[in-house]
Amino acid sequence: MLSEKILVVSSNPKSLSAILQLLSAEETVTETDTAESAAACRQAAAEKEYQTILINAPLRDGSAVDLAIELATKTPAGLMLFVNGEAEKVTEDKVMPYGVFVLSKPVGRVWFQKALRLLEAAEYRMKALQSENQRLQQQIGETKIINRAKSVLMEYLSMTEPQAHKYLEKQAMDLRITKLEVAKRLISTYEY
Repeated sequence: MLSEKILVVSSNPKSLSAILQLLSAEETVTETDTAESAAACRQAAAEKEYQTILINAPLRDGSAVDLAIELATKTPAGLMLFVNGEAEKVTEDKVMPYGVFVLSKPVGRVWFQKALRLLEAAEYRMKALQSENQRLQQQIGETKIINRAKSVLMEYLSMTEPQAHKYLEKQAMDLRITKLEVAKRLISTYEY
């Protein structure tokens, strides 16, 4: 299981105990913290990064749904919200766009474990997408620098775009450095 640090939020001591009992069977959970209110949850989430946050509705100091949505927008944690059966559909409609899983109480061990696995799968997918996003952002940044260097060559040395492109590639090959490094050197030479 990916989730090693878990925060359990519950204003009901009996429900908190039941959730902790369910978690005790999970071998890879290395750290479990608890919070008795939305405020305590916000404080804990600000101080530590959790892989999973489990919220048991209702909370005594605010809406569990609002807390789940807030945490979904502010933290990378996987979120699971436990609600009474009659509130499940309405709650799902509100939190589904934020990627929050909803389970109807009471929750049996099998359903709980299945839900944690689904949450884990979503977390893996999210991490893969974040990694791909970072790679693409870096590539876009590098392309902007290389294009800026081509513009510099075109402006200051009156090269055409294909000539500037070839020049950058040849310099990179001759100097045995990346095109990006050649581009950075060119920009610093002509623009600073």
